[in-house]
Amino acid sequence: MSVNPQHTQHVYDFSVQTLAGESVSLSQYRGKVLLIVNTASECGFTPQYAGLQTLHEQLAPRGFEVLAFPCNQFGKQEPGDAQAIRSFCDLRFHVTFPMFAKIDVKGPDAAPLYRYLTQEKPGILGTKAIKWNFTKFLVDASGTVVERYAPTAKPEAIRADIERLLA
Repeated sequence: MSVNPQHTQHVYDFSVQTLAGESVSLSQYRGKVLLIVNTASECGFTPQYAGLQTLHEQLAPRGFEVLAFPCNQFGKQEPGDAQAIRSFCDLRFHVTFPMFAKIDVKGPDAAPLYRYLTQEKPGILGTKAIKWNFTKFLVDASGTVVERYAPTAKPEAIRADIERLLA
């Protein structure tokens, strides 16, 4: 078995763009439990923003962060620019967790972070592709991807898993 010299060990090894266009290293979240979610403003699952915000508000003081990555690859459900996305999230859901620049999460232009996440935690039957908006990845405080949740998994339904990692 050959070792891939470019294999990344943790989510902390990635840098991403914020919704405001600034480059940030995910290493700033070292030691925190993360829920990484690809989001969209015009999706049937968009109301999950409310549950994500509740998790953020209630669990952030214990070392938890939601990291949202808008994506327009599924039904063109995130057509807006960064300003439109921020405005929508602020006005409709009062989102205070970190929002990042719109990215691709599947295909040849998939963001490196998402290539890593899907490699670490494939979906049903080993598929790596993200199937829809609001797919969630739970990352422990050491930066290891520990679980993947389908878009149908509501934030409140995975709270117990998050709390176990915060204990």
